[in-house]
Amino acid sequence: MDILWLVVAFALWGGLHSWTASLRWKAWLQARLGADWMQRYYRLAYNLFALLSFLPVMGITAILPDFPLYRLPFPWTLVALAGQLTAVALVWWAVRQTDAWVFLGLRQALTGEEPPLRLVTHGLYRWVRHPIYTATLLLLWATPVMTRNTLVFNLLATLYIFIGASFEERRLSREFGEAYRRYRQRTPMLFPCPVRR
Repeated sequence: MDILWLVVAFALWGGLHSWTASLRWKAWLQARLGADWMQRYYRLAYNLFALLSFLPVMGITAILPDFPLYRLPFPWTLVALAGQLTAVALVWWAVRQTDAWVFLGLRQALTGEEPPLRLVTHGLYRWVRHPIYTATLLLLWATPVMTRNTLVFNLLATLYIFIGASFEERRLSREFGEAYRRYRQRTPMLFPCPVRR
């Protein structure tokens, strides 16, 4: 029953994270803080809030009673760790392709300008539409030690990735229109397809 605390915490964080990314919330915030503040600081504030508000979820995962489900033997531990290291490298590469400074919100905060929207379809984005989510799934599931809490956390995070990707798909379709629809037709969402169209 104690695992319910983790489910509730993750659900609250997921709902809050999605709500603060919504157009309705952004419009409400802009009406109170002004377009200049939104353009300059929203992305940075959103990222900081998402990170800080996720810390309690991590804390609950760590402090709840737990027990191991499996521990990979050698050399499979090394394979799993290599998978996780690859996932971190893929996240870094994907963020760099979309401009890490813009992704973090630092360029907007420092320059006061919102860079023009651009649809990235090269590099990792040639293989999947959401390589950061794909890499995060690899990071979650290529774990050499699986406990009950880790399993529940990973299942909840995976569910949230699929939900978040669907919301992001709608936003990108609105922003890029036909160009995104064509990109979506030829590029898988999360899992690379060995046979490309």
